[in-house]
Amino acid sequence: MTDRGSGPEPRHLIASLPQALFLLAPDLALASVNPAGEQLAGQGASRLIGRRLRDVFVFEEPLIVERLSEREANLVARGTLVRILDQPARPIDLMTAPVAHFPGWQMLVLQEPVGVEALTLGMAGDDGAGNAVLRAPEVLAHEIKNPLAGIRGAAQLLDRTASEADRALTGLITREVDRIAKLIDQMQSLSRRGAEPEAECNLHEASRHAQAILAAGGASRMVVEEEFDPSLPPISANPDQLVQVLLNLMANARDACAGLPNPRIIVRTRFASGIQVHQATGGKPLRLPIELRVSDNGGGVPVALRDHIFEPFVSSKKNGQGLGLALVQKLVRDMNGRVTHDRDEAKGLTHFRLHLPVAGSAPSREARP
Repeated sequence: MTDRGSGPEPRHLIASLPQALFLLAPDLALASVNPAGEQLAGQGASRLIGRRLRDVFVFEEPLIVERLSEREANLVARGTLVRILDQPARPIDLMTAPVAHFPGWQMLVLQEPVGVEALTLGMAGDDGAGNAVLRAPEVLAHEIKNPLAGIRGAAQLLDRTASEADRALTGLITREVDRIAKLIDQMQSLSRRGAEPEAECNLHEASRHAQAILAAGGASRMVVEEEFDPSLPPISANPDQLVQVLLNLMANARDACAGLPNPRIIVRTRFASGIQVHQATGGKPLRLPIELRVSDNGGGVPVALRDHIFEPFVSSKKNGQGLGLALVQKLVRDMNGRVTHDRDEAKGLTHFRLHLPVAGSAPSREARP
């Protein structure tokens, strides 16, 4: 066994990271940069430290600067255009996180895209529906999770002998590793190719099950208004995945109206005739007459994001990772259904609608290997 005190210090681990890491002071000035950051910027630390963020980086997406100005936000953006100093703008994968126990301080992590799309182009099973990028984690997850486990273990060992100041850094490393691992798990769920076994499901029972889970998790004050059509027939879905979809939508509704004096969450079901989609296998269009709508009276999705909210890494939440609605869309499509979003400004309500087929009306979908 190696002596505990002989392990690398946290600063050595940070210096060894392949990602460019910039430490931002509360006034958004660069306070520290690791060697990968120096390489990305093309400048040494002595010429970067002390400069304001806006003097070094220009982000095409204004939401990034807005989030950084809030000083307490977690943000993940993939392939966003960034201009660094006098370099041409280029796509960069970006992540921000507040520094634990140091209010106002933030980490900005940048990395050149690793060409994930290229790993899946032309792969067997590509359905041409925009799922190629989502399947890349199947290739990368194992290689990423192994070093993550090593980093987490090293941080825990260092924590045993670290000073109080360094424990803040080792704790930050551990929490960020856990968050990245969770992110990979969610991406693997998005990339899964086969639909899970289905059964006849009652939408109302699934809705109440999701409400009970949220209440058990500390959301006991959340009151859901039910407007159910008791005559609706069952749908075909995987029961666990159906509950997961409803959990995500209701949790989003709860978060959207949190803090309002009169928060409202409404779950409505109805028979909506006339909605149909064309099937990939040809034949007659598939009717989707079962509608479930989750509504809330929160502020709604920002206008700039409304056309992109079902895309991975797009989120309007301060601490959101932008995978929840992407997963919802994937699971609903596995049920042969569709999910949509709209905003009723007159009533101040945001609606997410599921449109699903009646059980037995859609061709069975066997899980693919």
